[in-house]
Amino acid sequence: MYNPKSNKAEEFICHDEVLATLKYAEENKNNVELIDVIIEKARLKKGLTHREAAVLLDCQIEEKNQEIYALAEQIKKDFYGNRIVMFAPLYLSNYCINGCVYCPYHLKNKHIARKKMTQDEIRRETIALQDMGHKRLALEAGEDPINNPIEYILESIKTIYSVKHKNGAIRRVNVNIAATSVENYRKLNEAGIGTYILFQETYHKDSYEKLHPTGPKHDYAYHTEAMDRAMEGGIDDVGIGVLFGLELYRYEFSALLMHAEHLETAFGVGPHTISVPRIRPADDIDPSTFDNGIDDDTFAKLVACIRISVPYTGMIVSTRESKECRERVLHLGVSQISGGSKTSVGGYAAAEPEDEDSSQFQPNDNRTLDEVVKWLMELGYIPSFCTACYREGRTGDRFMQLLKSGQIQNCCHPNALMTLKEYLEDYASSETSNLGNQLILDEIRNVPNEKVRNIVIENLEKIGSGSRDFRF
Repeated sequence: MYNPKSNKAEEFICHDEVLATLKYAEENKNNVELIDVIIEKARLKKGLTHREAAVLLDCQIEEKNQEIYALAEQIKKDFYGNRIVMFAPLYLSNYCINGCVYCPYHLKNKHIARKKMTQDEIRRETIALQDMGHKRLALEAGEDPINNPIEYILESIKTIYSVKHKNGAIRRVNVNIAATSVENYRKLNEAGIGTYILFQETYHKDSYEKLHPTGPKHDYAYHTEAMDRAMEGGIDDVGIGVLFGLELYRYEFSALLMHAEHLETAFGVGPHTISVPRIRPADDIDPSTFDNGIDDDTFAKLVACIRISVPYTGMIVSTRESKECRERVLHLGVSQISGGSKTSVGGYAAAEPEDEDSSQFQPNDNRTLDEVVKWLMELGYIPSFCTACYREGRTGDRFMQLLKSGQIQNCCHPNALMTLKEYLEDYASSETSNLGNQLILDEIRNVPNEKVRNIVIENLEKIGSGSRDFRF
C-alpha cells in the first residue's frame, strides 16, 4: 500500500502506485480539460502530486507543452531569480566494494587506476579549487569501509575547511557518499556539512537489485531510506536524484516525486536539491548497453515538470551535460551548476597521466570556471558563490519557509552580487571582470530594500579594497 508517511521504502515508493500513476497519465495525456486544471494548480506555486505531474510529463499537446515550459521558467524566476549557484565536485577516493554495473568504480574493474588522496593531497586539491574561485564543494568517494571509512571522510572535511590560500576559502562542503547509519549522519552534521546528497540511481526495485548485484549497495531498502536516517541524524538539507538512462524515465520521474512527497510529509521538509544526471561513457562503461537513454527534448521536459511539481527545490545539472543542453535547462528550472569540474581523484592540482584514468565519467562540458561564469553573465544570469544560508542557520524548514514566502530574495540577491564581486576581484580574467562589474551595477538597482541596497553598495566598495566575506 502506498503510504507517504511510512518509513519503509516499499511503502513510500510503492511499485503498484507508480504503475497506476503511469496508467493514469497514459489515459489522460490528451485530456485538455484535466491538463488545464493541473496547469492552473501549478500556477499557484504550491507544487503538484506525482499523478498530476505525470499527466503533464506525458502530455502530447504542443500548445500545452509550451505553457508548461513557460510556467517552469516563471516559477524558477519567482523562487530563484536570475541567480545560478556554482560548485565543483571533489573526488577523494575511487576505492569501492560495490558491483554497480553502470559505474567504473565497481569492484570487478581491475584496470581503472585506484587512488585515495592523503590529507596533504587534499590540501593541494583544495588550494587548486580555491585558486579557480570555488567556495562550495561536493565531496565524492566510493563505498569502502577499509579505504574510505567515515573517519577518513570527516578528517577530509576538516582539512578542506582549514585551508585558506590567498583570499580563498571553501565555505561549504556538501557530501555525496554511500548510505550510512544515523550515527554517521550525526557525525557528518557535527562536521558542518551543507547538504547530504545521495542519488537513488533507480527507484525500480527489481532493476535496482540487478544493477547492484554485489556489495552493501545491493540493499534497496537501506539505500532508499537513507534520507530518513540523515534527517534523524540532524541533517535537514538533503539532495535526491536518479541516474536517468538506467530505467524507464516515466517510472523514475513518478517515483522521484513520491520520494519528495515522502520527505515533505514525514519531516515537513522536502528535498533541498534534486539532481538529474544522465548516464555517461566511462572506463569499461558503455551507455548504449542500457536501453533507457533519453534525448535532449525529453530531458528538458523532465526538468520543466520537476520544477513546477517541486517549485521550492534547487535543481542541479553537472558537467555531464553539454553547454547547449545546460543552457536550455537553465531556463526551465536548473538553479545550480558545476564549472571547471574534474571527475578524477586528484585531478585539479595536477593533470592525470593518460594511463592512470581514475575518473568516474567523461564530462560533456570541459570549459574552465571562468568561461562558465562569463557565459552565464552573457545569458543574463548572476553566478553566485554564496554559502550564507548554511552559515547563518537558514537550513531545513527555516530555509523552506523563507523560500516559499519569497523572503529569501532579500538575502540571496545581495549575497550573489557580493560573492560574484569577490570572484571578479580575485580570479576572473579581465574580460570576465569587465562584464561582471557592469552586471553588478545593473543588478544593484534590483535590490528592492533601500537600506539593504545601500549596505550592498558599501560592502562592494570594501570588497574592491580587499575585504571579504560579507553576507546577509
